[in-house]
Amino acid sequence: MARERIFQRHRHPIKTFSLGLQHVLAMYAGAVVVPIIVSKALGFTTEQLTYLIAIDLLACGVATLLQVWGNRFFGVGLPVMLGCAFQAVSPMILIGMKSGVSAIYGAIIASGIFVVLFSGIFGKLIRLFPPVVTGSVVTIIGLTLIPVAFNDLGGGQGAEDFGSGVHLMLGFGVLLFIILMTRFTTGFIRSISVLIGLLVGTVAAGLMGEVNFAPIREASWFHVVQPFYFGTPTFEVVPILTMILVAIVSVAESTGVFMALGKILDKDLSSKDLARGYRAEGLAIVLGGIFNSFPYTTYSQNVGLVQMTRVKTRDVIVVAGGLLVVIGFVPKIAALAQLVPGSVLGGAMVALFGMVVSSGIRILGSQVDLNRHENLFIIACSVGMGLGVTVVPQLFAGAPDWAQIMLGNGIIAGSFTAIFMNLLFNGLGSKAAADKMAERQADVILGESGKSA
Repeated sequence: MARERIFQRHRHPIKTFSLGLQHVLAMYAGAVVVPIIVSKALGFTTEQLTYLIAIDLLACGVATLLQVWGNRFFGVGLPVMLGCAFQAVSPMILIGMKSGVSAIYGAIIASGIFVVLFSGIFGKLIRLFPPVVTGSVVTIIGLTLIPVAFNDLGGGQGAEDFGSGVHLMLGFGVLLFIILMTRFTTGFIRSISVLIGLLVGTVAAGLMGEVNFAPIREASWFHVVQPFYFGTPTFEVVPILTMILVAIVSVAESTGVFMALGKILDKDLSSKDLARGYRAEGLAIVLGGIFNSFPYTTYSQNVGLVQMTRVKTRDVIVVAGGLLVVIGFVPKIAALAQLVPGSVLGGAMVALFGMVVSSGIRILGSQVDLNRHENLFIIACSVGMGLGVTVVPQLFAGAPDWAQIMLGNGIIAGSFTAIFMNLLFNGLGSKAAADKMAERQADVILGESGKSA
């Protein structure tokens, strides 16, 4: 009976369309901010950035449709939206700077294949990533992103007018606006406060003459999707290890989202349901690599919309996924995101990346026993190692190549430190304990979604 409620079609097409559009708006800011950040850090041209935004939106739609489809091979079949994983931003930038763009997409493809191949035994693999590990890793990733936000807020690293009054006023003005929106609004408006902040900031920047309209004029109305747009992918050990770690963390978080939606829909999820969900996420990651976009994961903010609207049918999510696919074929729409000046984007990114850090802290605070000295020691050493290697990467420059694989990347160094110390102090843990942790994570997501709704 529950399954029938999930899959029944909504009777009002206009309302179904509006609800689908609402889901798109809730995840739109995150979907467009990621390609802008990565492209700016790696020096992409305006044309390349327009393509990246467009293909990312299209891939978000395809990834969502793969997950909501729900057949015997892949797809959890729940009303869930997928978007580019914020956890992947810092690793992608580091890989691109050290090994080139081709290595980014080779690593993404390899990590997606890893998720597909091991989807059936992820229940066991995730036991290596209890909350004390995932919370530490997410915290490390968030901390490495904060400097990126402040560089953009100041006008862009190396800019002649870096830190000028105009940049600071726009950047901190947007941040203050988002803070006030979060404080004084509720429900759907609150969930898109970052998107509204970007719009208001861009309008203010336009009045100051800080907006460049050239990308919209130059963008075409339609383009053909081109696999391997940025070149043939290359496969290197360090980038692949890094993206596999990111994928495992994303899958662990997706488990909580699946469980939360299962509770909302009164549907008991079996291990086979979860495996199909992981497999769809892996396929989405592979597609992201092939079309040179991003790895994809479930978006928990859309759980809040399902809880708020009480509309649990998957046709709404199908409409949302279809809208993203259509938008992805129209570069003119993608180019709109390029109107946002760097300082405005930087102000929003302070909030967004701070939320990545707070997500890690939330995991640690709500799912980890912080009264145990062992857990505190795991967090201290792993975060310290990850942040230390990121800030002082030359520390291990004289080490052998095999050692630099483990020590030269802050995310890998911090992650493996957390995994090793957790095994040393806490052991592997039982499957029952892993299931209990997933349930607890689902309760946290539902609690937060309820507040936002």
